Amino acid sequence: MATRKAVSGPKPSARQMLARELTRLREQSGKTLAALGEDTTYDRAYLHKLETGGRIGSPAVIAALEAVYKTGGQLEMLWEMARNDAFPDKYKRFMKLEPTATVQYAYSVGPIHGLLQTEGYAREVLKVERGRDEHDLEEQVAARLGRQEILRRDDPPHFRAVLDESVLRRGAHDPKVWEGQLEHLLAVSELPNVTLQVLPFSAGPHCLMGTSLTILWLPDGTSVAYTEDQHSGQLIESAADVDDLRLAYDLMRDQALSPRDSVAFIERLLEDGRECAPDPICAPRSGASPATATQKGASASR
Repeated sequence: MATRKAVSGPKPSARQMLARELTRLREQSGKTLAALGEDTTYDRAYLHKLETGGRIGSPAVIAALEAVYKTGGQLEMLWEMARNDAFPDKYKRFMKLEPTATVQYAYSVGPIHGLLQTEGYAREVLKVERGRDEHDLEEQVAARLGRQEILRRDDPPHFRAVLDESVLRRGAHDPKVWEGQLEHLLAVSELPNVTLQVLPFSAGPHCLMGTSLTILWLPDGTSVAYTEDQHSGQLIESAADVDDLRLAYDLMRDQALSPRDSVAFIERLLEDGRECAPDPICAPRSGASPATATQKGASASR
């Protein structure tokens, strides 16, 4: 008997699988895209993009489709698998490694770290990038917020984030969004697996200036690093190079405020922002700046 030849070729991605399943479910239901649009309140063109893989959708549209098809949650599970496809290619390997890490150290010099962003702040940050339509923006926001589950899972990694003072001085366009973001930082800092620190301007020049850095400790004992600026990112897996970056991170962290003083820094920013509202160009009130005020006891409490 002749042996059946195995079919070779690339396996479909989770994104492609989601698109095919959405097409199959609609055809099985006998619905047209127009009829599905009436059932879900999403327009026909957008639903077509979901079925062709041009979009992966947001939790809201997937929930609406789940209500129509009643797959018992399988559609949501497939969407979660496809979610990482919403990230640009340069992030994808990092995205696969991040959930497996037992420890994650980060230094943010641009926007607030993605694991610490609120929905409103994430939307403002992602909106300034070119070429995003409304649906694309919502998918990117959903993908970013979805990453944050790792901080609250049953076996979360230890996460340490050092935020450059410049990150906390550049607020959101909407004062309410920024207030919510600062409140969120304070809430996250109370998680037992999270440590937040602020690197004040008074620390002066340091070895990671202008570069955001994330270091992941993986279960097999190895480490990888991801460096990023506004226009490019690089995953570094060479042990020697990662060791150099770990040393640079340690040296930079030694100049940061203690976790307690960092919380006081953020609380002061929040208080000053509330006193300043609604004047968008309100100058900081007289007296010591947050950095000055918290620096006084920093050396004793580090």
